Amino acid sequence: MTAAPTPRFDGRLAVVTGVGRAGQAGDAVARRFGELGARVAILARRSGDAAARADELRRDGIDATAHACDLTDANAIAGVAGEIAAQNGGHVDALANIAGGFLAGGTVADGDPDAWQQLFTINVASAYGATRAFLPFVRAARGAIVFVASAAVLPGGTVAGIGAYAASKSAVIALMRAVAQEERPQHVRANALAPTAIRTAANHETMGDAFPYVEREAFADMVAFLCSPAAVNVSGQVIELA
Repeated sequence: MTAAPTPRFDGRLAVVTGVGRAGQAGDAVARRFGELGARVAILARRSGDAAARADELRRDGIDATAHACDLTDANAIAGVAGEIAAQNGGHVDALANIAGGFLAGGTVADGDPDAWQQLFTINVASAYGATRAFLPFVRAARGAIVFVASAAVLPGGTVAGIGAYAASKSAVIALMRAVAQEERPQHVRANALAPTAIRTAANHETMGDAFPYVEREAFADMVAFLCSPAAVNVSGQVIELA
């Protein structure tokens, strides 16, 4: 049996964070939304990175705009969110919180305390900042939000030596569930994907070919599906990708 295609996003706006470097997960997610007809607003920390990714998408016929912002700066992200939404009648149909990162961090006893702070900043604070800023506009569209967790934090996962990373991704799941429960009356959905490792340029450079990767395109397909009307009854879920 062939899976039903993800509905198109013609006339809709998708916001994707973490679209800085080429060959990363956010890059693939932004492209998939664009292929499905969405207008795509991409966010990266550095303006040059965002502009480069948007230029690549536009060369392929995708309506993409570039925005630079520190997602943990509440005032900055609120301003960017307002600008983006204003260009779409105050509506944001999909928010994909892809920004984040990985550090092994070491064991609880001997690891680097700074790694804990850094990972909670890049994985949790970034997702919280973007979600809080865009929520009014996602509500207006009765839209959806997707977060990125990790298979490592699911039952049976191995977290030894990566406690800081695992704790931050567990916090992302808690954040997602809070949004799903709090925003249900506003018809906003929130879900999280928990991949093993995505075949990004950075992961491939670090781990080589031996690891059983989740392909970037498969990950992007799932993000788009969860933000689409086909998943209208799916909220508060953590979906493992392996």
